[in-house]
Amino acid sequence: MRATTRLTTGLAVLTAGLTLTACGTTTTTTAEGTAAPPCRTASLAWTLAVPGTERGTGRAHARLTAVNKGPGACVFDGYPGLEIHNGKAESIEGTGHGHPAAVALPAKASVTVDLTYTPGGTSGAGDWCVRQREVVVRAPHDSRAAVVPVTDAHRGAVAIDACGETVSMAAPRRTPHVR
Repeated sequence: MRATTRLTTGLAVLTAGLTLTACGTTTTTTAEGTAAPPCRTASLAWTLAVPGTERGTGRAHARLTAVNKGPGACVFDGYPGLEIHNGKAESIEGTGHGHPAAVALPAKASVTVDLTYTPGGTSGAGDWCVRQREVVVRAPHDSRAAVVPVTDAHRGAVAIDACGETVSMAAPRRTPHVR
């Protein structure tokens, strides 16, 4: 589903679809022509699943998913914020490349971001490693964060053991909601 974003400044702006937009806010129009606000961290139910390490590759994979628990549609426009902290010492952040397409999320729909990282104990992993049972996430362009527990594929508690300065993020994509 394609979406376009219009940033507004100054006084209120009346758009072609007769949507009134307040000063300094962002409205997004979906492919169907309906306006939707940006997704906010608090209106999303977040999960981070670590299925395991891919043997022989030196890389591990995880999946960050957010379900729109709000009553209406929102637009997930960009990469989410992701931080794995080791107390006040080391931390690793998620990074994506380029500008991903905005993802329109109707109520109860979900968006998934695949993560790739170097696991601890892997040859060449280095000393900069963080092992945690929870991560900090933010919706794109939202300053409020949520703490999310790390689980395995069966929703059991596990730790993510990542090394390096970043966790690589694939572009967000809409996924079927799985209960």
